[in-house]
Amino acid sequence: MTGSVLVSCRDAGRTYGSGPAAVVAVHDTNCHVHAHDRIAVMGSSGSGKSTLLHLMAGLERPTSGEVVWPWCADTTDAAGPGPGARARAKGIGVIFQSPSLIPTLDIAENTGLPLVLAGENAGRAHARALAALERVGVADLAAKLPDDISGGQAQRVAAARVLAARPRLVLADEPTGRLDRTTGGHVVDVLLAAVDEIGAALVVATHDPAVAERLRTRWTMRDGRLLLGPDAGAP
Repeated sequence: MTGSVLVSCRDAGRTYGSGPAAVVAVHDTNCHVHAHDRIAVMGSSGSGKSTLLHLMAGLERPTSGEVVWPWCADTTDAAGPGPGARARAKGIGVIFQSPSLIPTLDIAENTGLPLVLAGENAGRAHARALAALERVGVADLAAKLPDDISGGQAQRVAAARVLAARPRLVLADEPTGRLDRTTGGHVVDVLLAAVDEIGAALVVATHDPAVAERLRTRWTMRDGRLLLGPDAGAP
C-alpha cells in the first residue's frame, strides 16, 4: 500500500439492459486505488476495462454495489438514486483513447477549456494550460490547431488537458491504443513523468503488455471479472 485510498469499488457491477438481453460488462468487483499507485488494467477489447475505469471516474453508475471516494464529501455512488459526480470531478482526470480536441480552438485553448468551464478565469486558465503543455513537452504547439499536429502530439495534449487541473487520480483508457509502438512509448514516458511531478495516482487500461510493464501493479479484466495480481493490495 502506498497511500490513502482514493477510490474503492465494493461489489460494484455494471449491467446494460435487462432480462435475456442483459449484458454484464463488469461483474461485482472489489478493488481500491491508493494515492501514488501505478496500476495497469489489462484485458482484450470488450473485457470490461473501460467500464471499470468509467465506474472509478463516476462517469457511469454501478447497477449493483457501490463506488466510494473517501477523500470527497460526496463519497458514494451506489446503484439507484444517489449523489452525482460533480464534486469529485475536481480530483479525477480521465484521458480517453481519442483526444477529442475541438478543431476550432488552438491547443492552448483546448487544454485550458475544462478549467474555464469549471469557473477559472481565462487568464489563469491559459497560464495553467501553458504550464501543462510544457510539462508534457509540447508547449511549442500552443498556437496550433488540432488538425496541424500528429496523433502522438494530440494524445500529449489530451494528457496536458487533464494534468492542468492537477487531479489526485488520473485514469487513462487505452491512451496508446491508436499509436504506433514508438510513439506510444513516448506518450507513456510523458504521462508517468507528469503524474510523478503532480503527485497523482495513475490507472491505465491497456491491452499492450509493453505499456503494462511500465507500471508497478498489474490487474487483468476477463469477461467482466477483475483478477487482481498478488501485489494489488486488494481489500
